[in-house]
Amino acid sequence: MLKNNIIDLLENSIRKNWFLAAFSNYRGETITYKQLAEKILYLHSLYRVLGIKPGDKISILGKNSINWASVYLATISYGAVAVPILPDFKPGDVHHIVNHSDSLLLFSADSLYENLDEKNMQDLIGVISLKDFTFQFCRKRQIDQLKDKIEESFESVIQKGIDADNFRLPDIGNDKLAAIVYTSGTTGFSKGVMLLHNSLSANIIFAREKMPLEAGDTIVSFLPIAHVFGCVFEFLFPTTMGCHITFLSKIPSPKIIMKAFQDIHPQLILSVPLVIEKIYRKQIKPMLNKGTIKLLLKIGFIRKRIYHKINNKLTTVFGGNFREIVVGGAAFNEEVEKFLRAIGFRYTVGYGMTECGPLVSYTGWDKYRSRSTGQIVENMEVKIDSSDPLTEVGEILVRGENVMSGYYKNEKDTRIALDPEGWLHTGDLGIIDKDKFIYIRGRSKSMILGASGKNIYPEEIEARINNLPYVQESLVIDRGGKLIALIYPNMEAADKEKIDDGQMQQIMERNRTELNRKTPPYMLITKFEIFPEEFEKTPKRSIKRFMYMG
Repeated sequence: MLKNNIIDLLENSIRKNWFLAAFSNYRGETITYKQLAEKILYLHSLYRVLGIKPGDKISILGKNSINWASVYLATISYGAVAVPILPDFKPGDVHHIVNHSDSLLLFSADSLYENLDEKNMQDLIGVISLKDFTFQFCRKRQIDQLKDKIEESFESVIQKGIDADNFRLPDIGNDKLAAIVYTSGTTGFSKGVMLLHNSLSANIIFAREKMPLEAGDTIVSFLPIAHVFGCVFEFLFPTTMGCHITFLSKIPSPKIIMKAFQDIHPQLILSVPLVIEKIYRKQIKPMLNKGTIKLLLKIGFIRKRIYHKINNKLTTVFGGNFREIVVGGAAFNEEVEKFLRAIGFRYTVGYGMTECGPLVSYTGWDKYRSRSTGQIVENMEVKIDSSDPLTEVGEILVRGENVMSGYYKNEKDTRIALDPEGWLHTGDLGIIDKDKFIYIRGRSKSMILGASGKNIYPEEIEARINNLPYVQESLVIDRGGKLIALIYPNMEAADKEKIDDGQMQQIMERNRTELNRKTPPYMLITKFEIFPEEFEKTPKRSIKRFMYMG
C-alpha cells in the first residue's frame, strides 16, 4: 500500500487553489475550488442525514458535469463507494448495476431517470437529481422533512465559516474501496471492478510526477468520466493539481471537441484514436493525395517545410497550447501514427484497463517508441507469458499497486483474472522489448487459430484494412475456417462522390486483392463483406466483437 492517497491530495489542492476556477460546464456555469468544497460538505451532510455509512455504495448516472464530478468526490471523500454508470447503458443494465452493487442512493440526470423504474431497484433509499440535488424519489421518508434536516446539518458545518485554513476531509485509508466500475467489454460480460483508494492514488501520483500539468492549467473533459480512463486523467488527476476542468456534457462529435479546444486551449489532451484518425482522414489525407503535394513531398527540404506547416496547423486544431496528447483506449491506426511521427507531432500512446484503474504503461511523447504503448509504469511489474517475451507473442501479465482487488461479488472471475501470485491476466497479447516498452498484438479471446496451425491476430489485419480506400472500419472473423472481413464503408465519402452499391463492391474487391498481395498466405482474406452500419462499440470505442461472431 502507498502512503500518499487521493483524499489528502484532493484536500491540499482545494485549500491551495481556493479562489481558482475548478470546474465549468462548457458554455455554462463555473465554480471555484471554494465552491467545490461547499458542494462536497453539503453532500456529506446529505449522506449523514440519510444514514449513509462509510463503505455504502452510491451510484452516479449522467453525462460529464460539475455536479457529477462533485458527487464522485464527495462520495469517495466520505468513505462511501462510488458506482459510476455510463449514460448510454440501457435502463435494464442500470437497474442491474444499481442492484448488483448494493447501492443505497442513485444520483441521476433527470432525462435518464425518466426511463428508470424505482420498483426495479428495491434497495434504494432514494434517487437524487444531478441537476440540483433535489429528491426525485425517496422511499419511506418525507422529502420536505429530509430537505430541512440536510440544510440544518449543512448550516451547522459552515456556521463558523469555511475557508482554506480550516477545510478538512476525513482520513480514508488506501485499503478502503473507492469505486466499483462496471465494464462493458468486447466479450459482452459486465463485471464490477473493485478499485481501492490505493489504485486510484497510484495512478494519480504517477501522473503528477510524469505528466505535464500545473495549477491553473486548463483541461477539456470529453471522454466519459463514468469510464476510468476519463475519470482519472481528465478529472481526478487534474483536480489534485488545481487545474480548471471544462466538462463537455453531451457525447461530443469531433467538430464540437475541436471547437472546445479552440475556446479553452488545454495544456494536456486525452483522446481515443478515433478522434485523431477522423481529423487525419478528413483534413490531412485529402491534401496529401493531391498531385502537386505528392511531387513536392519527394523533395527532402520541401517535405520538411510542408510537414512543419502541417504540424503547426494540427497543433492549432487542438487548441495550440497543449504540451502532449495522450492516446489510449484502443489500437492506433498505423498509417496515422506513422504520419504523426514524421511531422514531429507531440503525442504518445498509453495502455491501460479498468482493472488497473487504468494505467499499465506510458511514456512521454519525447521518449515514445512508435507502435508501442509505452513502458510499464512505476509501482507495477509486467511479464509476457511466452518462452521468449522479446519475439514470441504471449499474454501480458501485470501486478502492482494499480491492480484491482477483484470483481464485486464474483469470486469465479476474480480467480480467473488474478492468479495466486497476484498477476493480473490482462487477456491482451503482446511482446516487450529490453527497455520494457510494451507492443500489443491483439486480444487472446479474439485470436484465430489458422488452418496451418498459426496464430492470427485479427486486429493486425484490421489495421491494414482500415488504411484502404473508402474503409471506415472493419472486423475480421473466422467463418467456417475462412477469414472474412466485415467492412463498414466511409459513407460520407461515398455519398460525396456518388458511389453506388455496385461500385462500392468493386472497390472493396480491389481492396481485398491489394491486401492479399501484401499478406502472408495463412492470413489471406477470402471475402470483403459490406456491413450496412457502424459496429457497436464499448465506451473505449473498441468493437463489441461478440456481437458479430455468429
